[in-house]
Amino acid sequence: MEKCSILFSNDDGISSPGLTALAKQFRSWGETTIVAPAFNQSVSGHALSLHKPLRMERLEETVFAVNGTPADCVHMALTGIFKRKPNFVVSGINQGANLGQDVYYSGTVAAAREGAIAGKIPSFAVSLCVPAEKRMGKINYQYETGAKAAEHVVKTLFRRIGDGSIEAAIKKWPRGLVININVPNIPYDRIKGYRLALQGQQIYDGQALKRKDSRGQEYYWIGGTHRGFSPKVGTDCQWVHEGYVAVTPLEVDCTDHSFWGAHEELFS
Repeated sequence: MEKCSILFSNDDGISSPGLTALAKQFRSWGETTIVAPAFNQSVSGHALSLHKPLRMERLEETVFAVNGTPADCVHMALTGIFKRKPNFVVSGINQGANLGQDVYYSGTVAAAREGAIAGKIPSFAVSLCVPAEKRMGKINYQYETGAKAAEHVVKTLFRRIGDGSIEAAIKKWPRGLVININVPNIPYDRIKGYRLALQGQQIYDGQALKRKDSRGQEYYWIGGTHRGFSPKVGTDCQWVHEGYVAVTPLEVDCTDHSFWGAHEELFS
């Protein structure tokens, strides 16, 4: 196998076992560098820290912790650590699903997206999907499953796009493409297979929960209960629900091209 330089990040923080499992799985591919938030940054979206100084601590030779967001971490890695940009970025393994519209809130997906934006390089986000009814109890995260699935997807895509050559695949990689990988949280031998998936639609009740503190002052928790997903066929939500790894291609370009084509003359 051709040797690669790989950047790993996440939003669960530098100490997350999912990040460790991911880097370990890809170790044989070449040079691995980890740049991740010093603390948990879940649901941070694609925020960049423009109004506070960022500090980066070197924990090991190629392991760095940053007091910022996942996007901060990837941006700093690409502009401040690497003399030559890495061949690709892998973000995860997230402790929870990033299905449907979750990708707009996800720090995990944002770290991968920043690789596609700032580095113009192949980027992958990896998440373990835990059923909603099990989220309140102690969760046994199947990080090995997530890591193996991620490697399989990366290897499969590089082989297809590059005709067996990783270097060729990286050169041919479509600009602005991010691959979002959602993996059922089950042992690897129970995975039914892999499916290319459409971005689905999660359903939440969307309530802001109002509470009162010990002084009688009101405060709110944003959240709401997960109520399932839209039944559209072939989505990431459906495939994960059925026990498959969902592989969803996302674009940095969010333009609705069908609307543009139909109404281009409106504001001309």
